[in-house]
Amino acid sequence: MQRLLGRLDGWQRRRRLVAFPVAVVRKFADDRASRHAVRIAYYAFFSVFPLLLAFVSIVGFVLQDDPGRRDDILNSAYAEMPVVGPFVRSDIGTIGGSGVALAVGVGVALWAGLGITLALGQALDATWNVAPVEQLGYVARRVRGLAVLATAGLAIVASSVLSGAVTSGRVGGEAWTAAAGLMLSLAVDTVAVLAGFRLLASERRRVAELLPGVVVATLGLLVLQTLGAWYVNSAIARASDTYGLFATVIGVLSWLSLAAQLILIAAEVNAVGALRLWPRSLTGDPTAADMRALERYAEAVRRDPRAQVDVHWEH
Repeated sequence: MQRLLGRLDGWQRRRRLVAFPVAVVRKFADDRASRHAVRIAYYAFFSVFPLLLAFVSIVGFVLQDDPGRRDDILNSAYAEMPVVGPFVRSDIGTIGGSGVALAVGVGVALWAGLGITLALGQALDATWNVAPVEQLGYVARRVRGLAVLATAGLAIVASSVLSGAVTSGRVGGEAWTAAAGLMLSLAVDTVAVLAGFRLLASERRRVAELLPGVVVATLGLLVLQTLGAWYVNSAIARASDTYGLFATVIGVLSWLSLAAQLILIAAEVNAVGALRLWPRSLTGDPTAADMRALERYAEAVRRDPRAQVDVHWEH
């Protein structure tokens, strides 16, 4: 068995297309990223309804005299919120500029939304092995979190405006409209993910180093959005009110958990590529990438700028 594992290890080390995914999975496990994903999904679950409430109320105030454009923007927001979007469309979509709804929605949405950005920022710091002494401070994390939330919201608004402009022209019929909607959805996800990777991590990385993970996350979110729409049509739409409610809650939690893990896997793709943490060993015989990874883990425990960590290897 050990000999077979050794042959498999040697085989995967020599092939980048295999060694790179193995290194990503290895680092995902070493960083205990699944724990961070649970925390992100927790805050995301509590932020979904307040964010939609605040978003709808703001749109209701700004576009009171343009109901057509208002509906386009709201439909775009619902489309970017799989499972729960269609579920709340008929209820929350009727709000048209309620001051109380706006105040409550903005307050709770900021709390929960910042919870997402804080959890994601700390997960990204773990991914890049940023020591506590080098991480962002209390104010900086929250300012950057607000910037990410604002960027994602503006991306949705811009997407909906462009979508309305495209569909109003009726260019190319339904096929063109569907293709335009797909491209705009990809653009929204790309902007939001890139903003998160760029702003929330304490260690600034070049955009070129972040693009591979952005591509992975964007395409993965598109697949998850498709699965969310299928789940609504097949499981929720035909269920009774009681079972439909439970199915919705389970669907939202499952979708958010998968989305959080996908985003963190994409972040690990960036880290493994930028730091050259591949190929990794499957047998315990460390490679150069294993040594680099372990050295970064050792250095990431520093909590005081005066502390120094020296790593020595026995041969």
